[in-house]
Amino acid sequence: MPTASASMAAAASCRSPLVWFFSLAAALFFASWYLLLDSAAAPAALDARRQGLRPASPGRKCDPDKALLRVYMYDLPLEFHFGMLDWEPGSGGGGLWPDVRHGVPEYPGGLNLQHSIEYWLTLDLLASEQGAPTPCNAVRVRDPARADVVFVPFFASLSFNRHSKVVPPARTSEDRALQRRLIEFLAARPEWRRSGGRDHVVLAHHPNGMLDARYKLWPCVFVLCDFGRYPHSVANIDKDVIAPYRHVVDNFFNDSTGYHDRPTLLYFQGAIYRKDGGFIRQELYYLLKDEKDVHFSFGSVAGNGIEESTRGMRASKFCLNIAGDTPSSNRLFDSIVSHCVPVIISDEIELPFEDILDYSKFCIIVRGADAVKKGFLINLIKGVSPEEWTSMWNKLREVEGHFEYQYPSQPDDAVQMIWKTIARKVPSIRLKVNRLQRFSRSEANKTNDSPARSSWLENQAR
Repeated sequence: MPTASASMAAAASCRSPLVWFFSLAAALFFASWYLLLDSAAAPAALDARRQGLRPASPGRKCDPDKALLRVYMYDLPLEFHFGMLDWEPGSGGGGLWPDVRHGVPEYPGGLNLQHSIEYWLTLDLLASEQGAPTPCNAVRVRDPARADVVFVPFFASLSFNRHSKVVPPARTSEDRALQRRLIEFLAARPEWRRSGGRDHVVLAHHPNGMLDARYKLWPCVFVLCDFGRYPHSVANIDKDVIAPYRHVVDNFFNDSTGYHDRPTLLYFQGAIYRKDGGFIRQELYYLLKDEKDVHFSFGSVAGNGIEESTRGMRASKFCLNIAGDTPSSNRLFDSIVSHCVPVIISDEIELPFEDILDYSKFCIIVRGADAVKKGFLINLIKGVSPEEWTSMWNKLREVEGHFEYQYPSQPDDAVQMIWKTIARKVPSIRLKVNRLQRFSRSEANKTNDSPARSSWLENQAR
């Protein structure tokens, strides 16, 4: 008769295959769920990296007394900024603005990103006040008397992209309605009345952004991509700031390609037939389309157009940047982050941060009249030695960070370079505002002796 211990051992040996089977099944089940969740999360994480979004750890709040630029930001209603991103106060910090220490509302991708500077600068101002990481060059202050400039947080480019079409039964677009409401808001503000708007910073990076309001806000400091659709009396290099587009192609990390590793000599892919100043593209197309080692063809962002451009630029020594509907385009900044030496042919272009950066060190800039001479451009490009090209390639890798929009912002990236450029305008702004105040006492006395007079902007808003 078997002993009790022997019976227990036999039972255990019978159960062990069953236990082993269930353990294996459970392990496979949990592993499959992990892989499924990971694969679902990967596209979102990749998209966040492409947008320049990274987690922000809480840090110390910026000290306004140590800042390069003190900024008073209007508390505009949500419809002017993060409301366009479908963000609601309950989903973030519980107030008018999101709590950027723990995450930020996502900006629409695709071509929307190229004119997204309003979003990045607003995030940086919020970070400076809330304690999220930022270089603290620009700091938000709550007292307008302490501010160097007044920031208008209207996402004008996104407003145009999303709301410029008239939707019946409305008789005007929501974009135009927002511009009208913005004018009414500003006209009622004492900050505007004090300076006449000369210390106000307005962002309208899309060429068609602020299409109506721009003519009423001409005293302001505009932050633009170029002056192509602005009269000189409204926008000019003396008072305004040119900011880079956000590049559409991905950064070329760990680029080790040399001159001989890039088989294409000269690359262009985009719309060939353009209006306004873009006629030069047609001329160059007929001059260059049959040249050896030159890629000059029609392309768009549709389908896999961005991926094709990415591969093409990374395989090319030089990339053409030709005037189109406007003097500038994001193609220049795609070239820079692809380390493809830009060849700029746009007589009216204004380049970001040119008072700091010498573009001739990493770009070739050609007058339009010279570029369309038979043989001129191709001979110029072929005359650049491998050593000269390598020097420009190294310089591109050195400066590309100045054109990068990201959150949290980093030292000397695009956001910080814009703040520094605005800071360099402050002495000129103060001069204009102080000159405006010369006769303020006598003007106030006139107002007391006669019927009250409305401000110029108030009249424009009616």
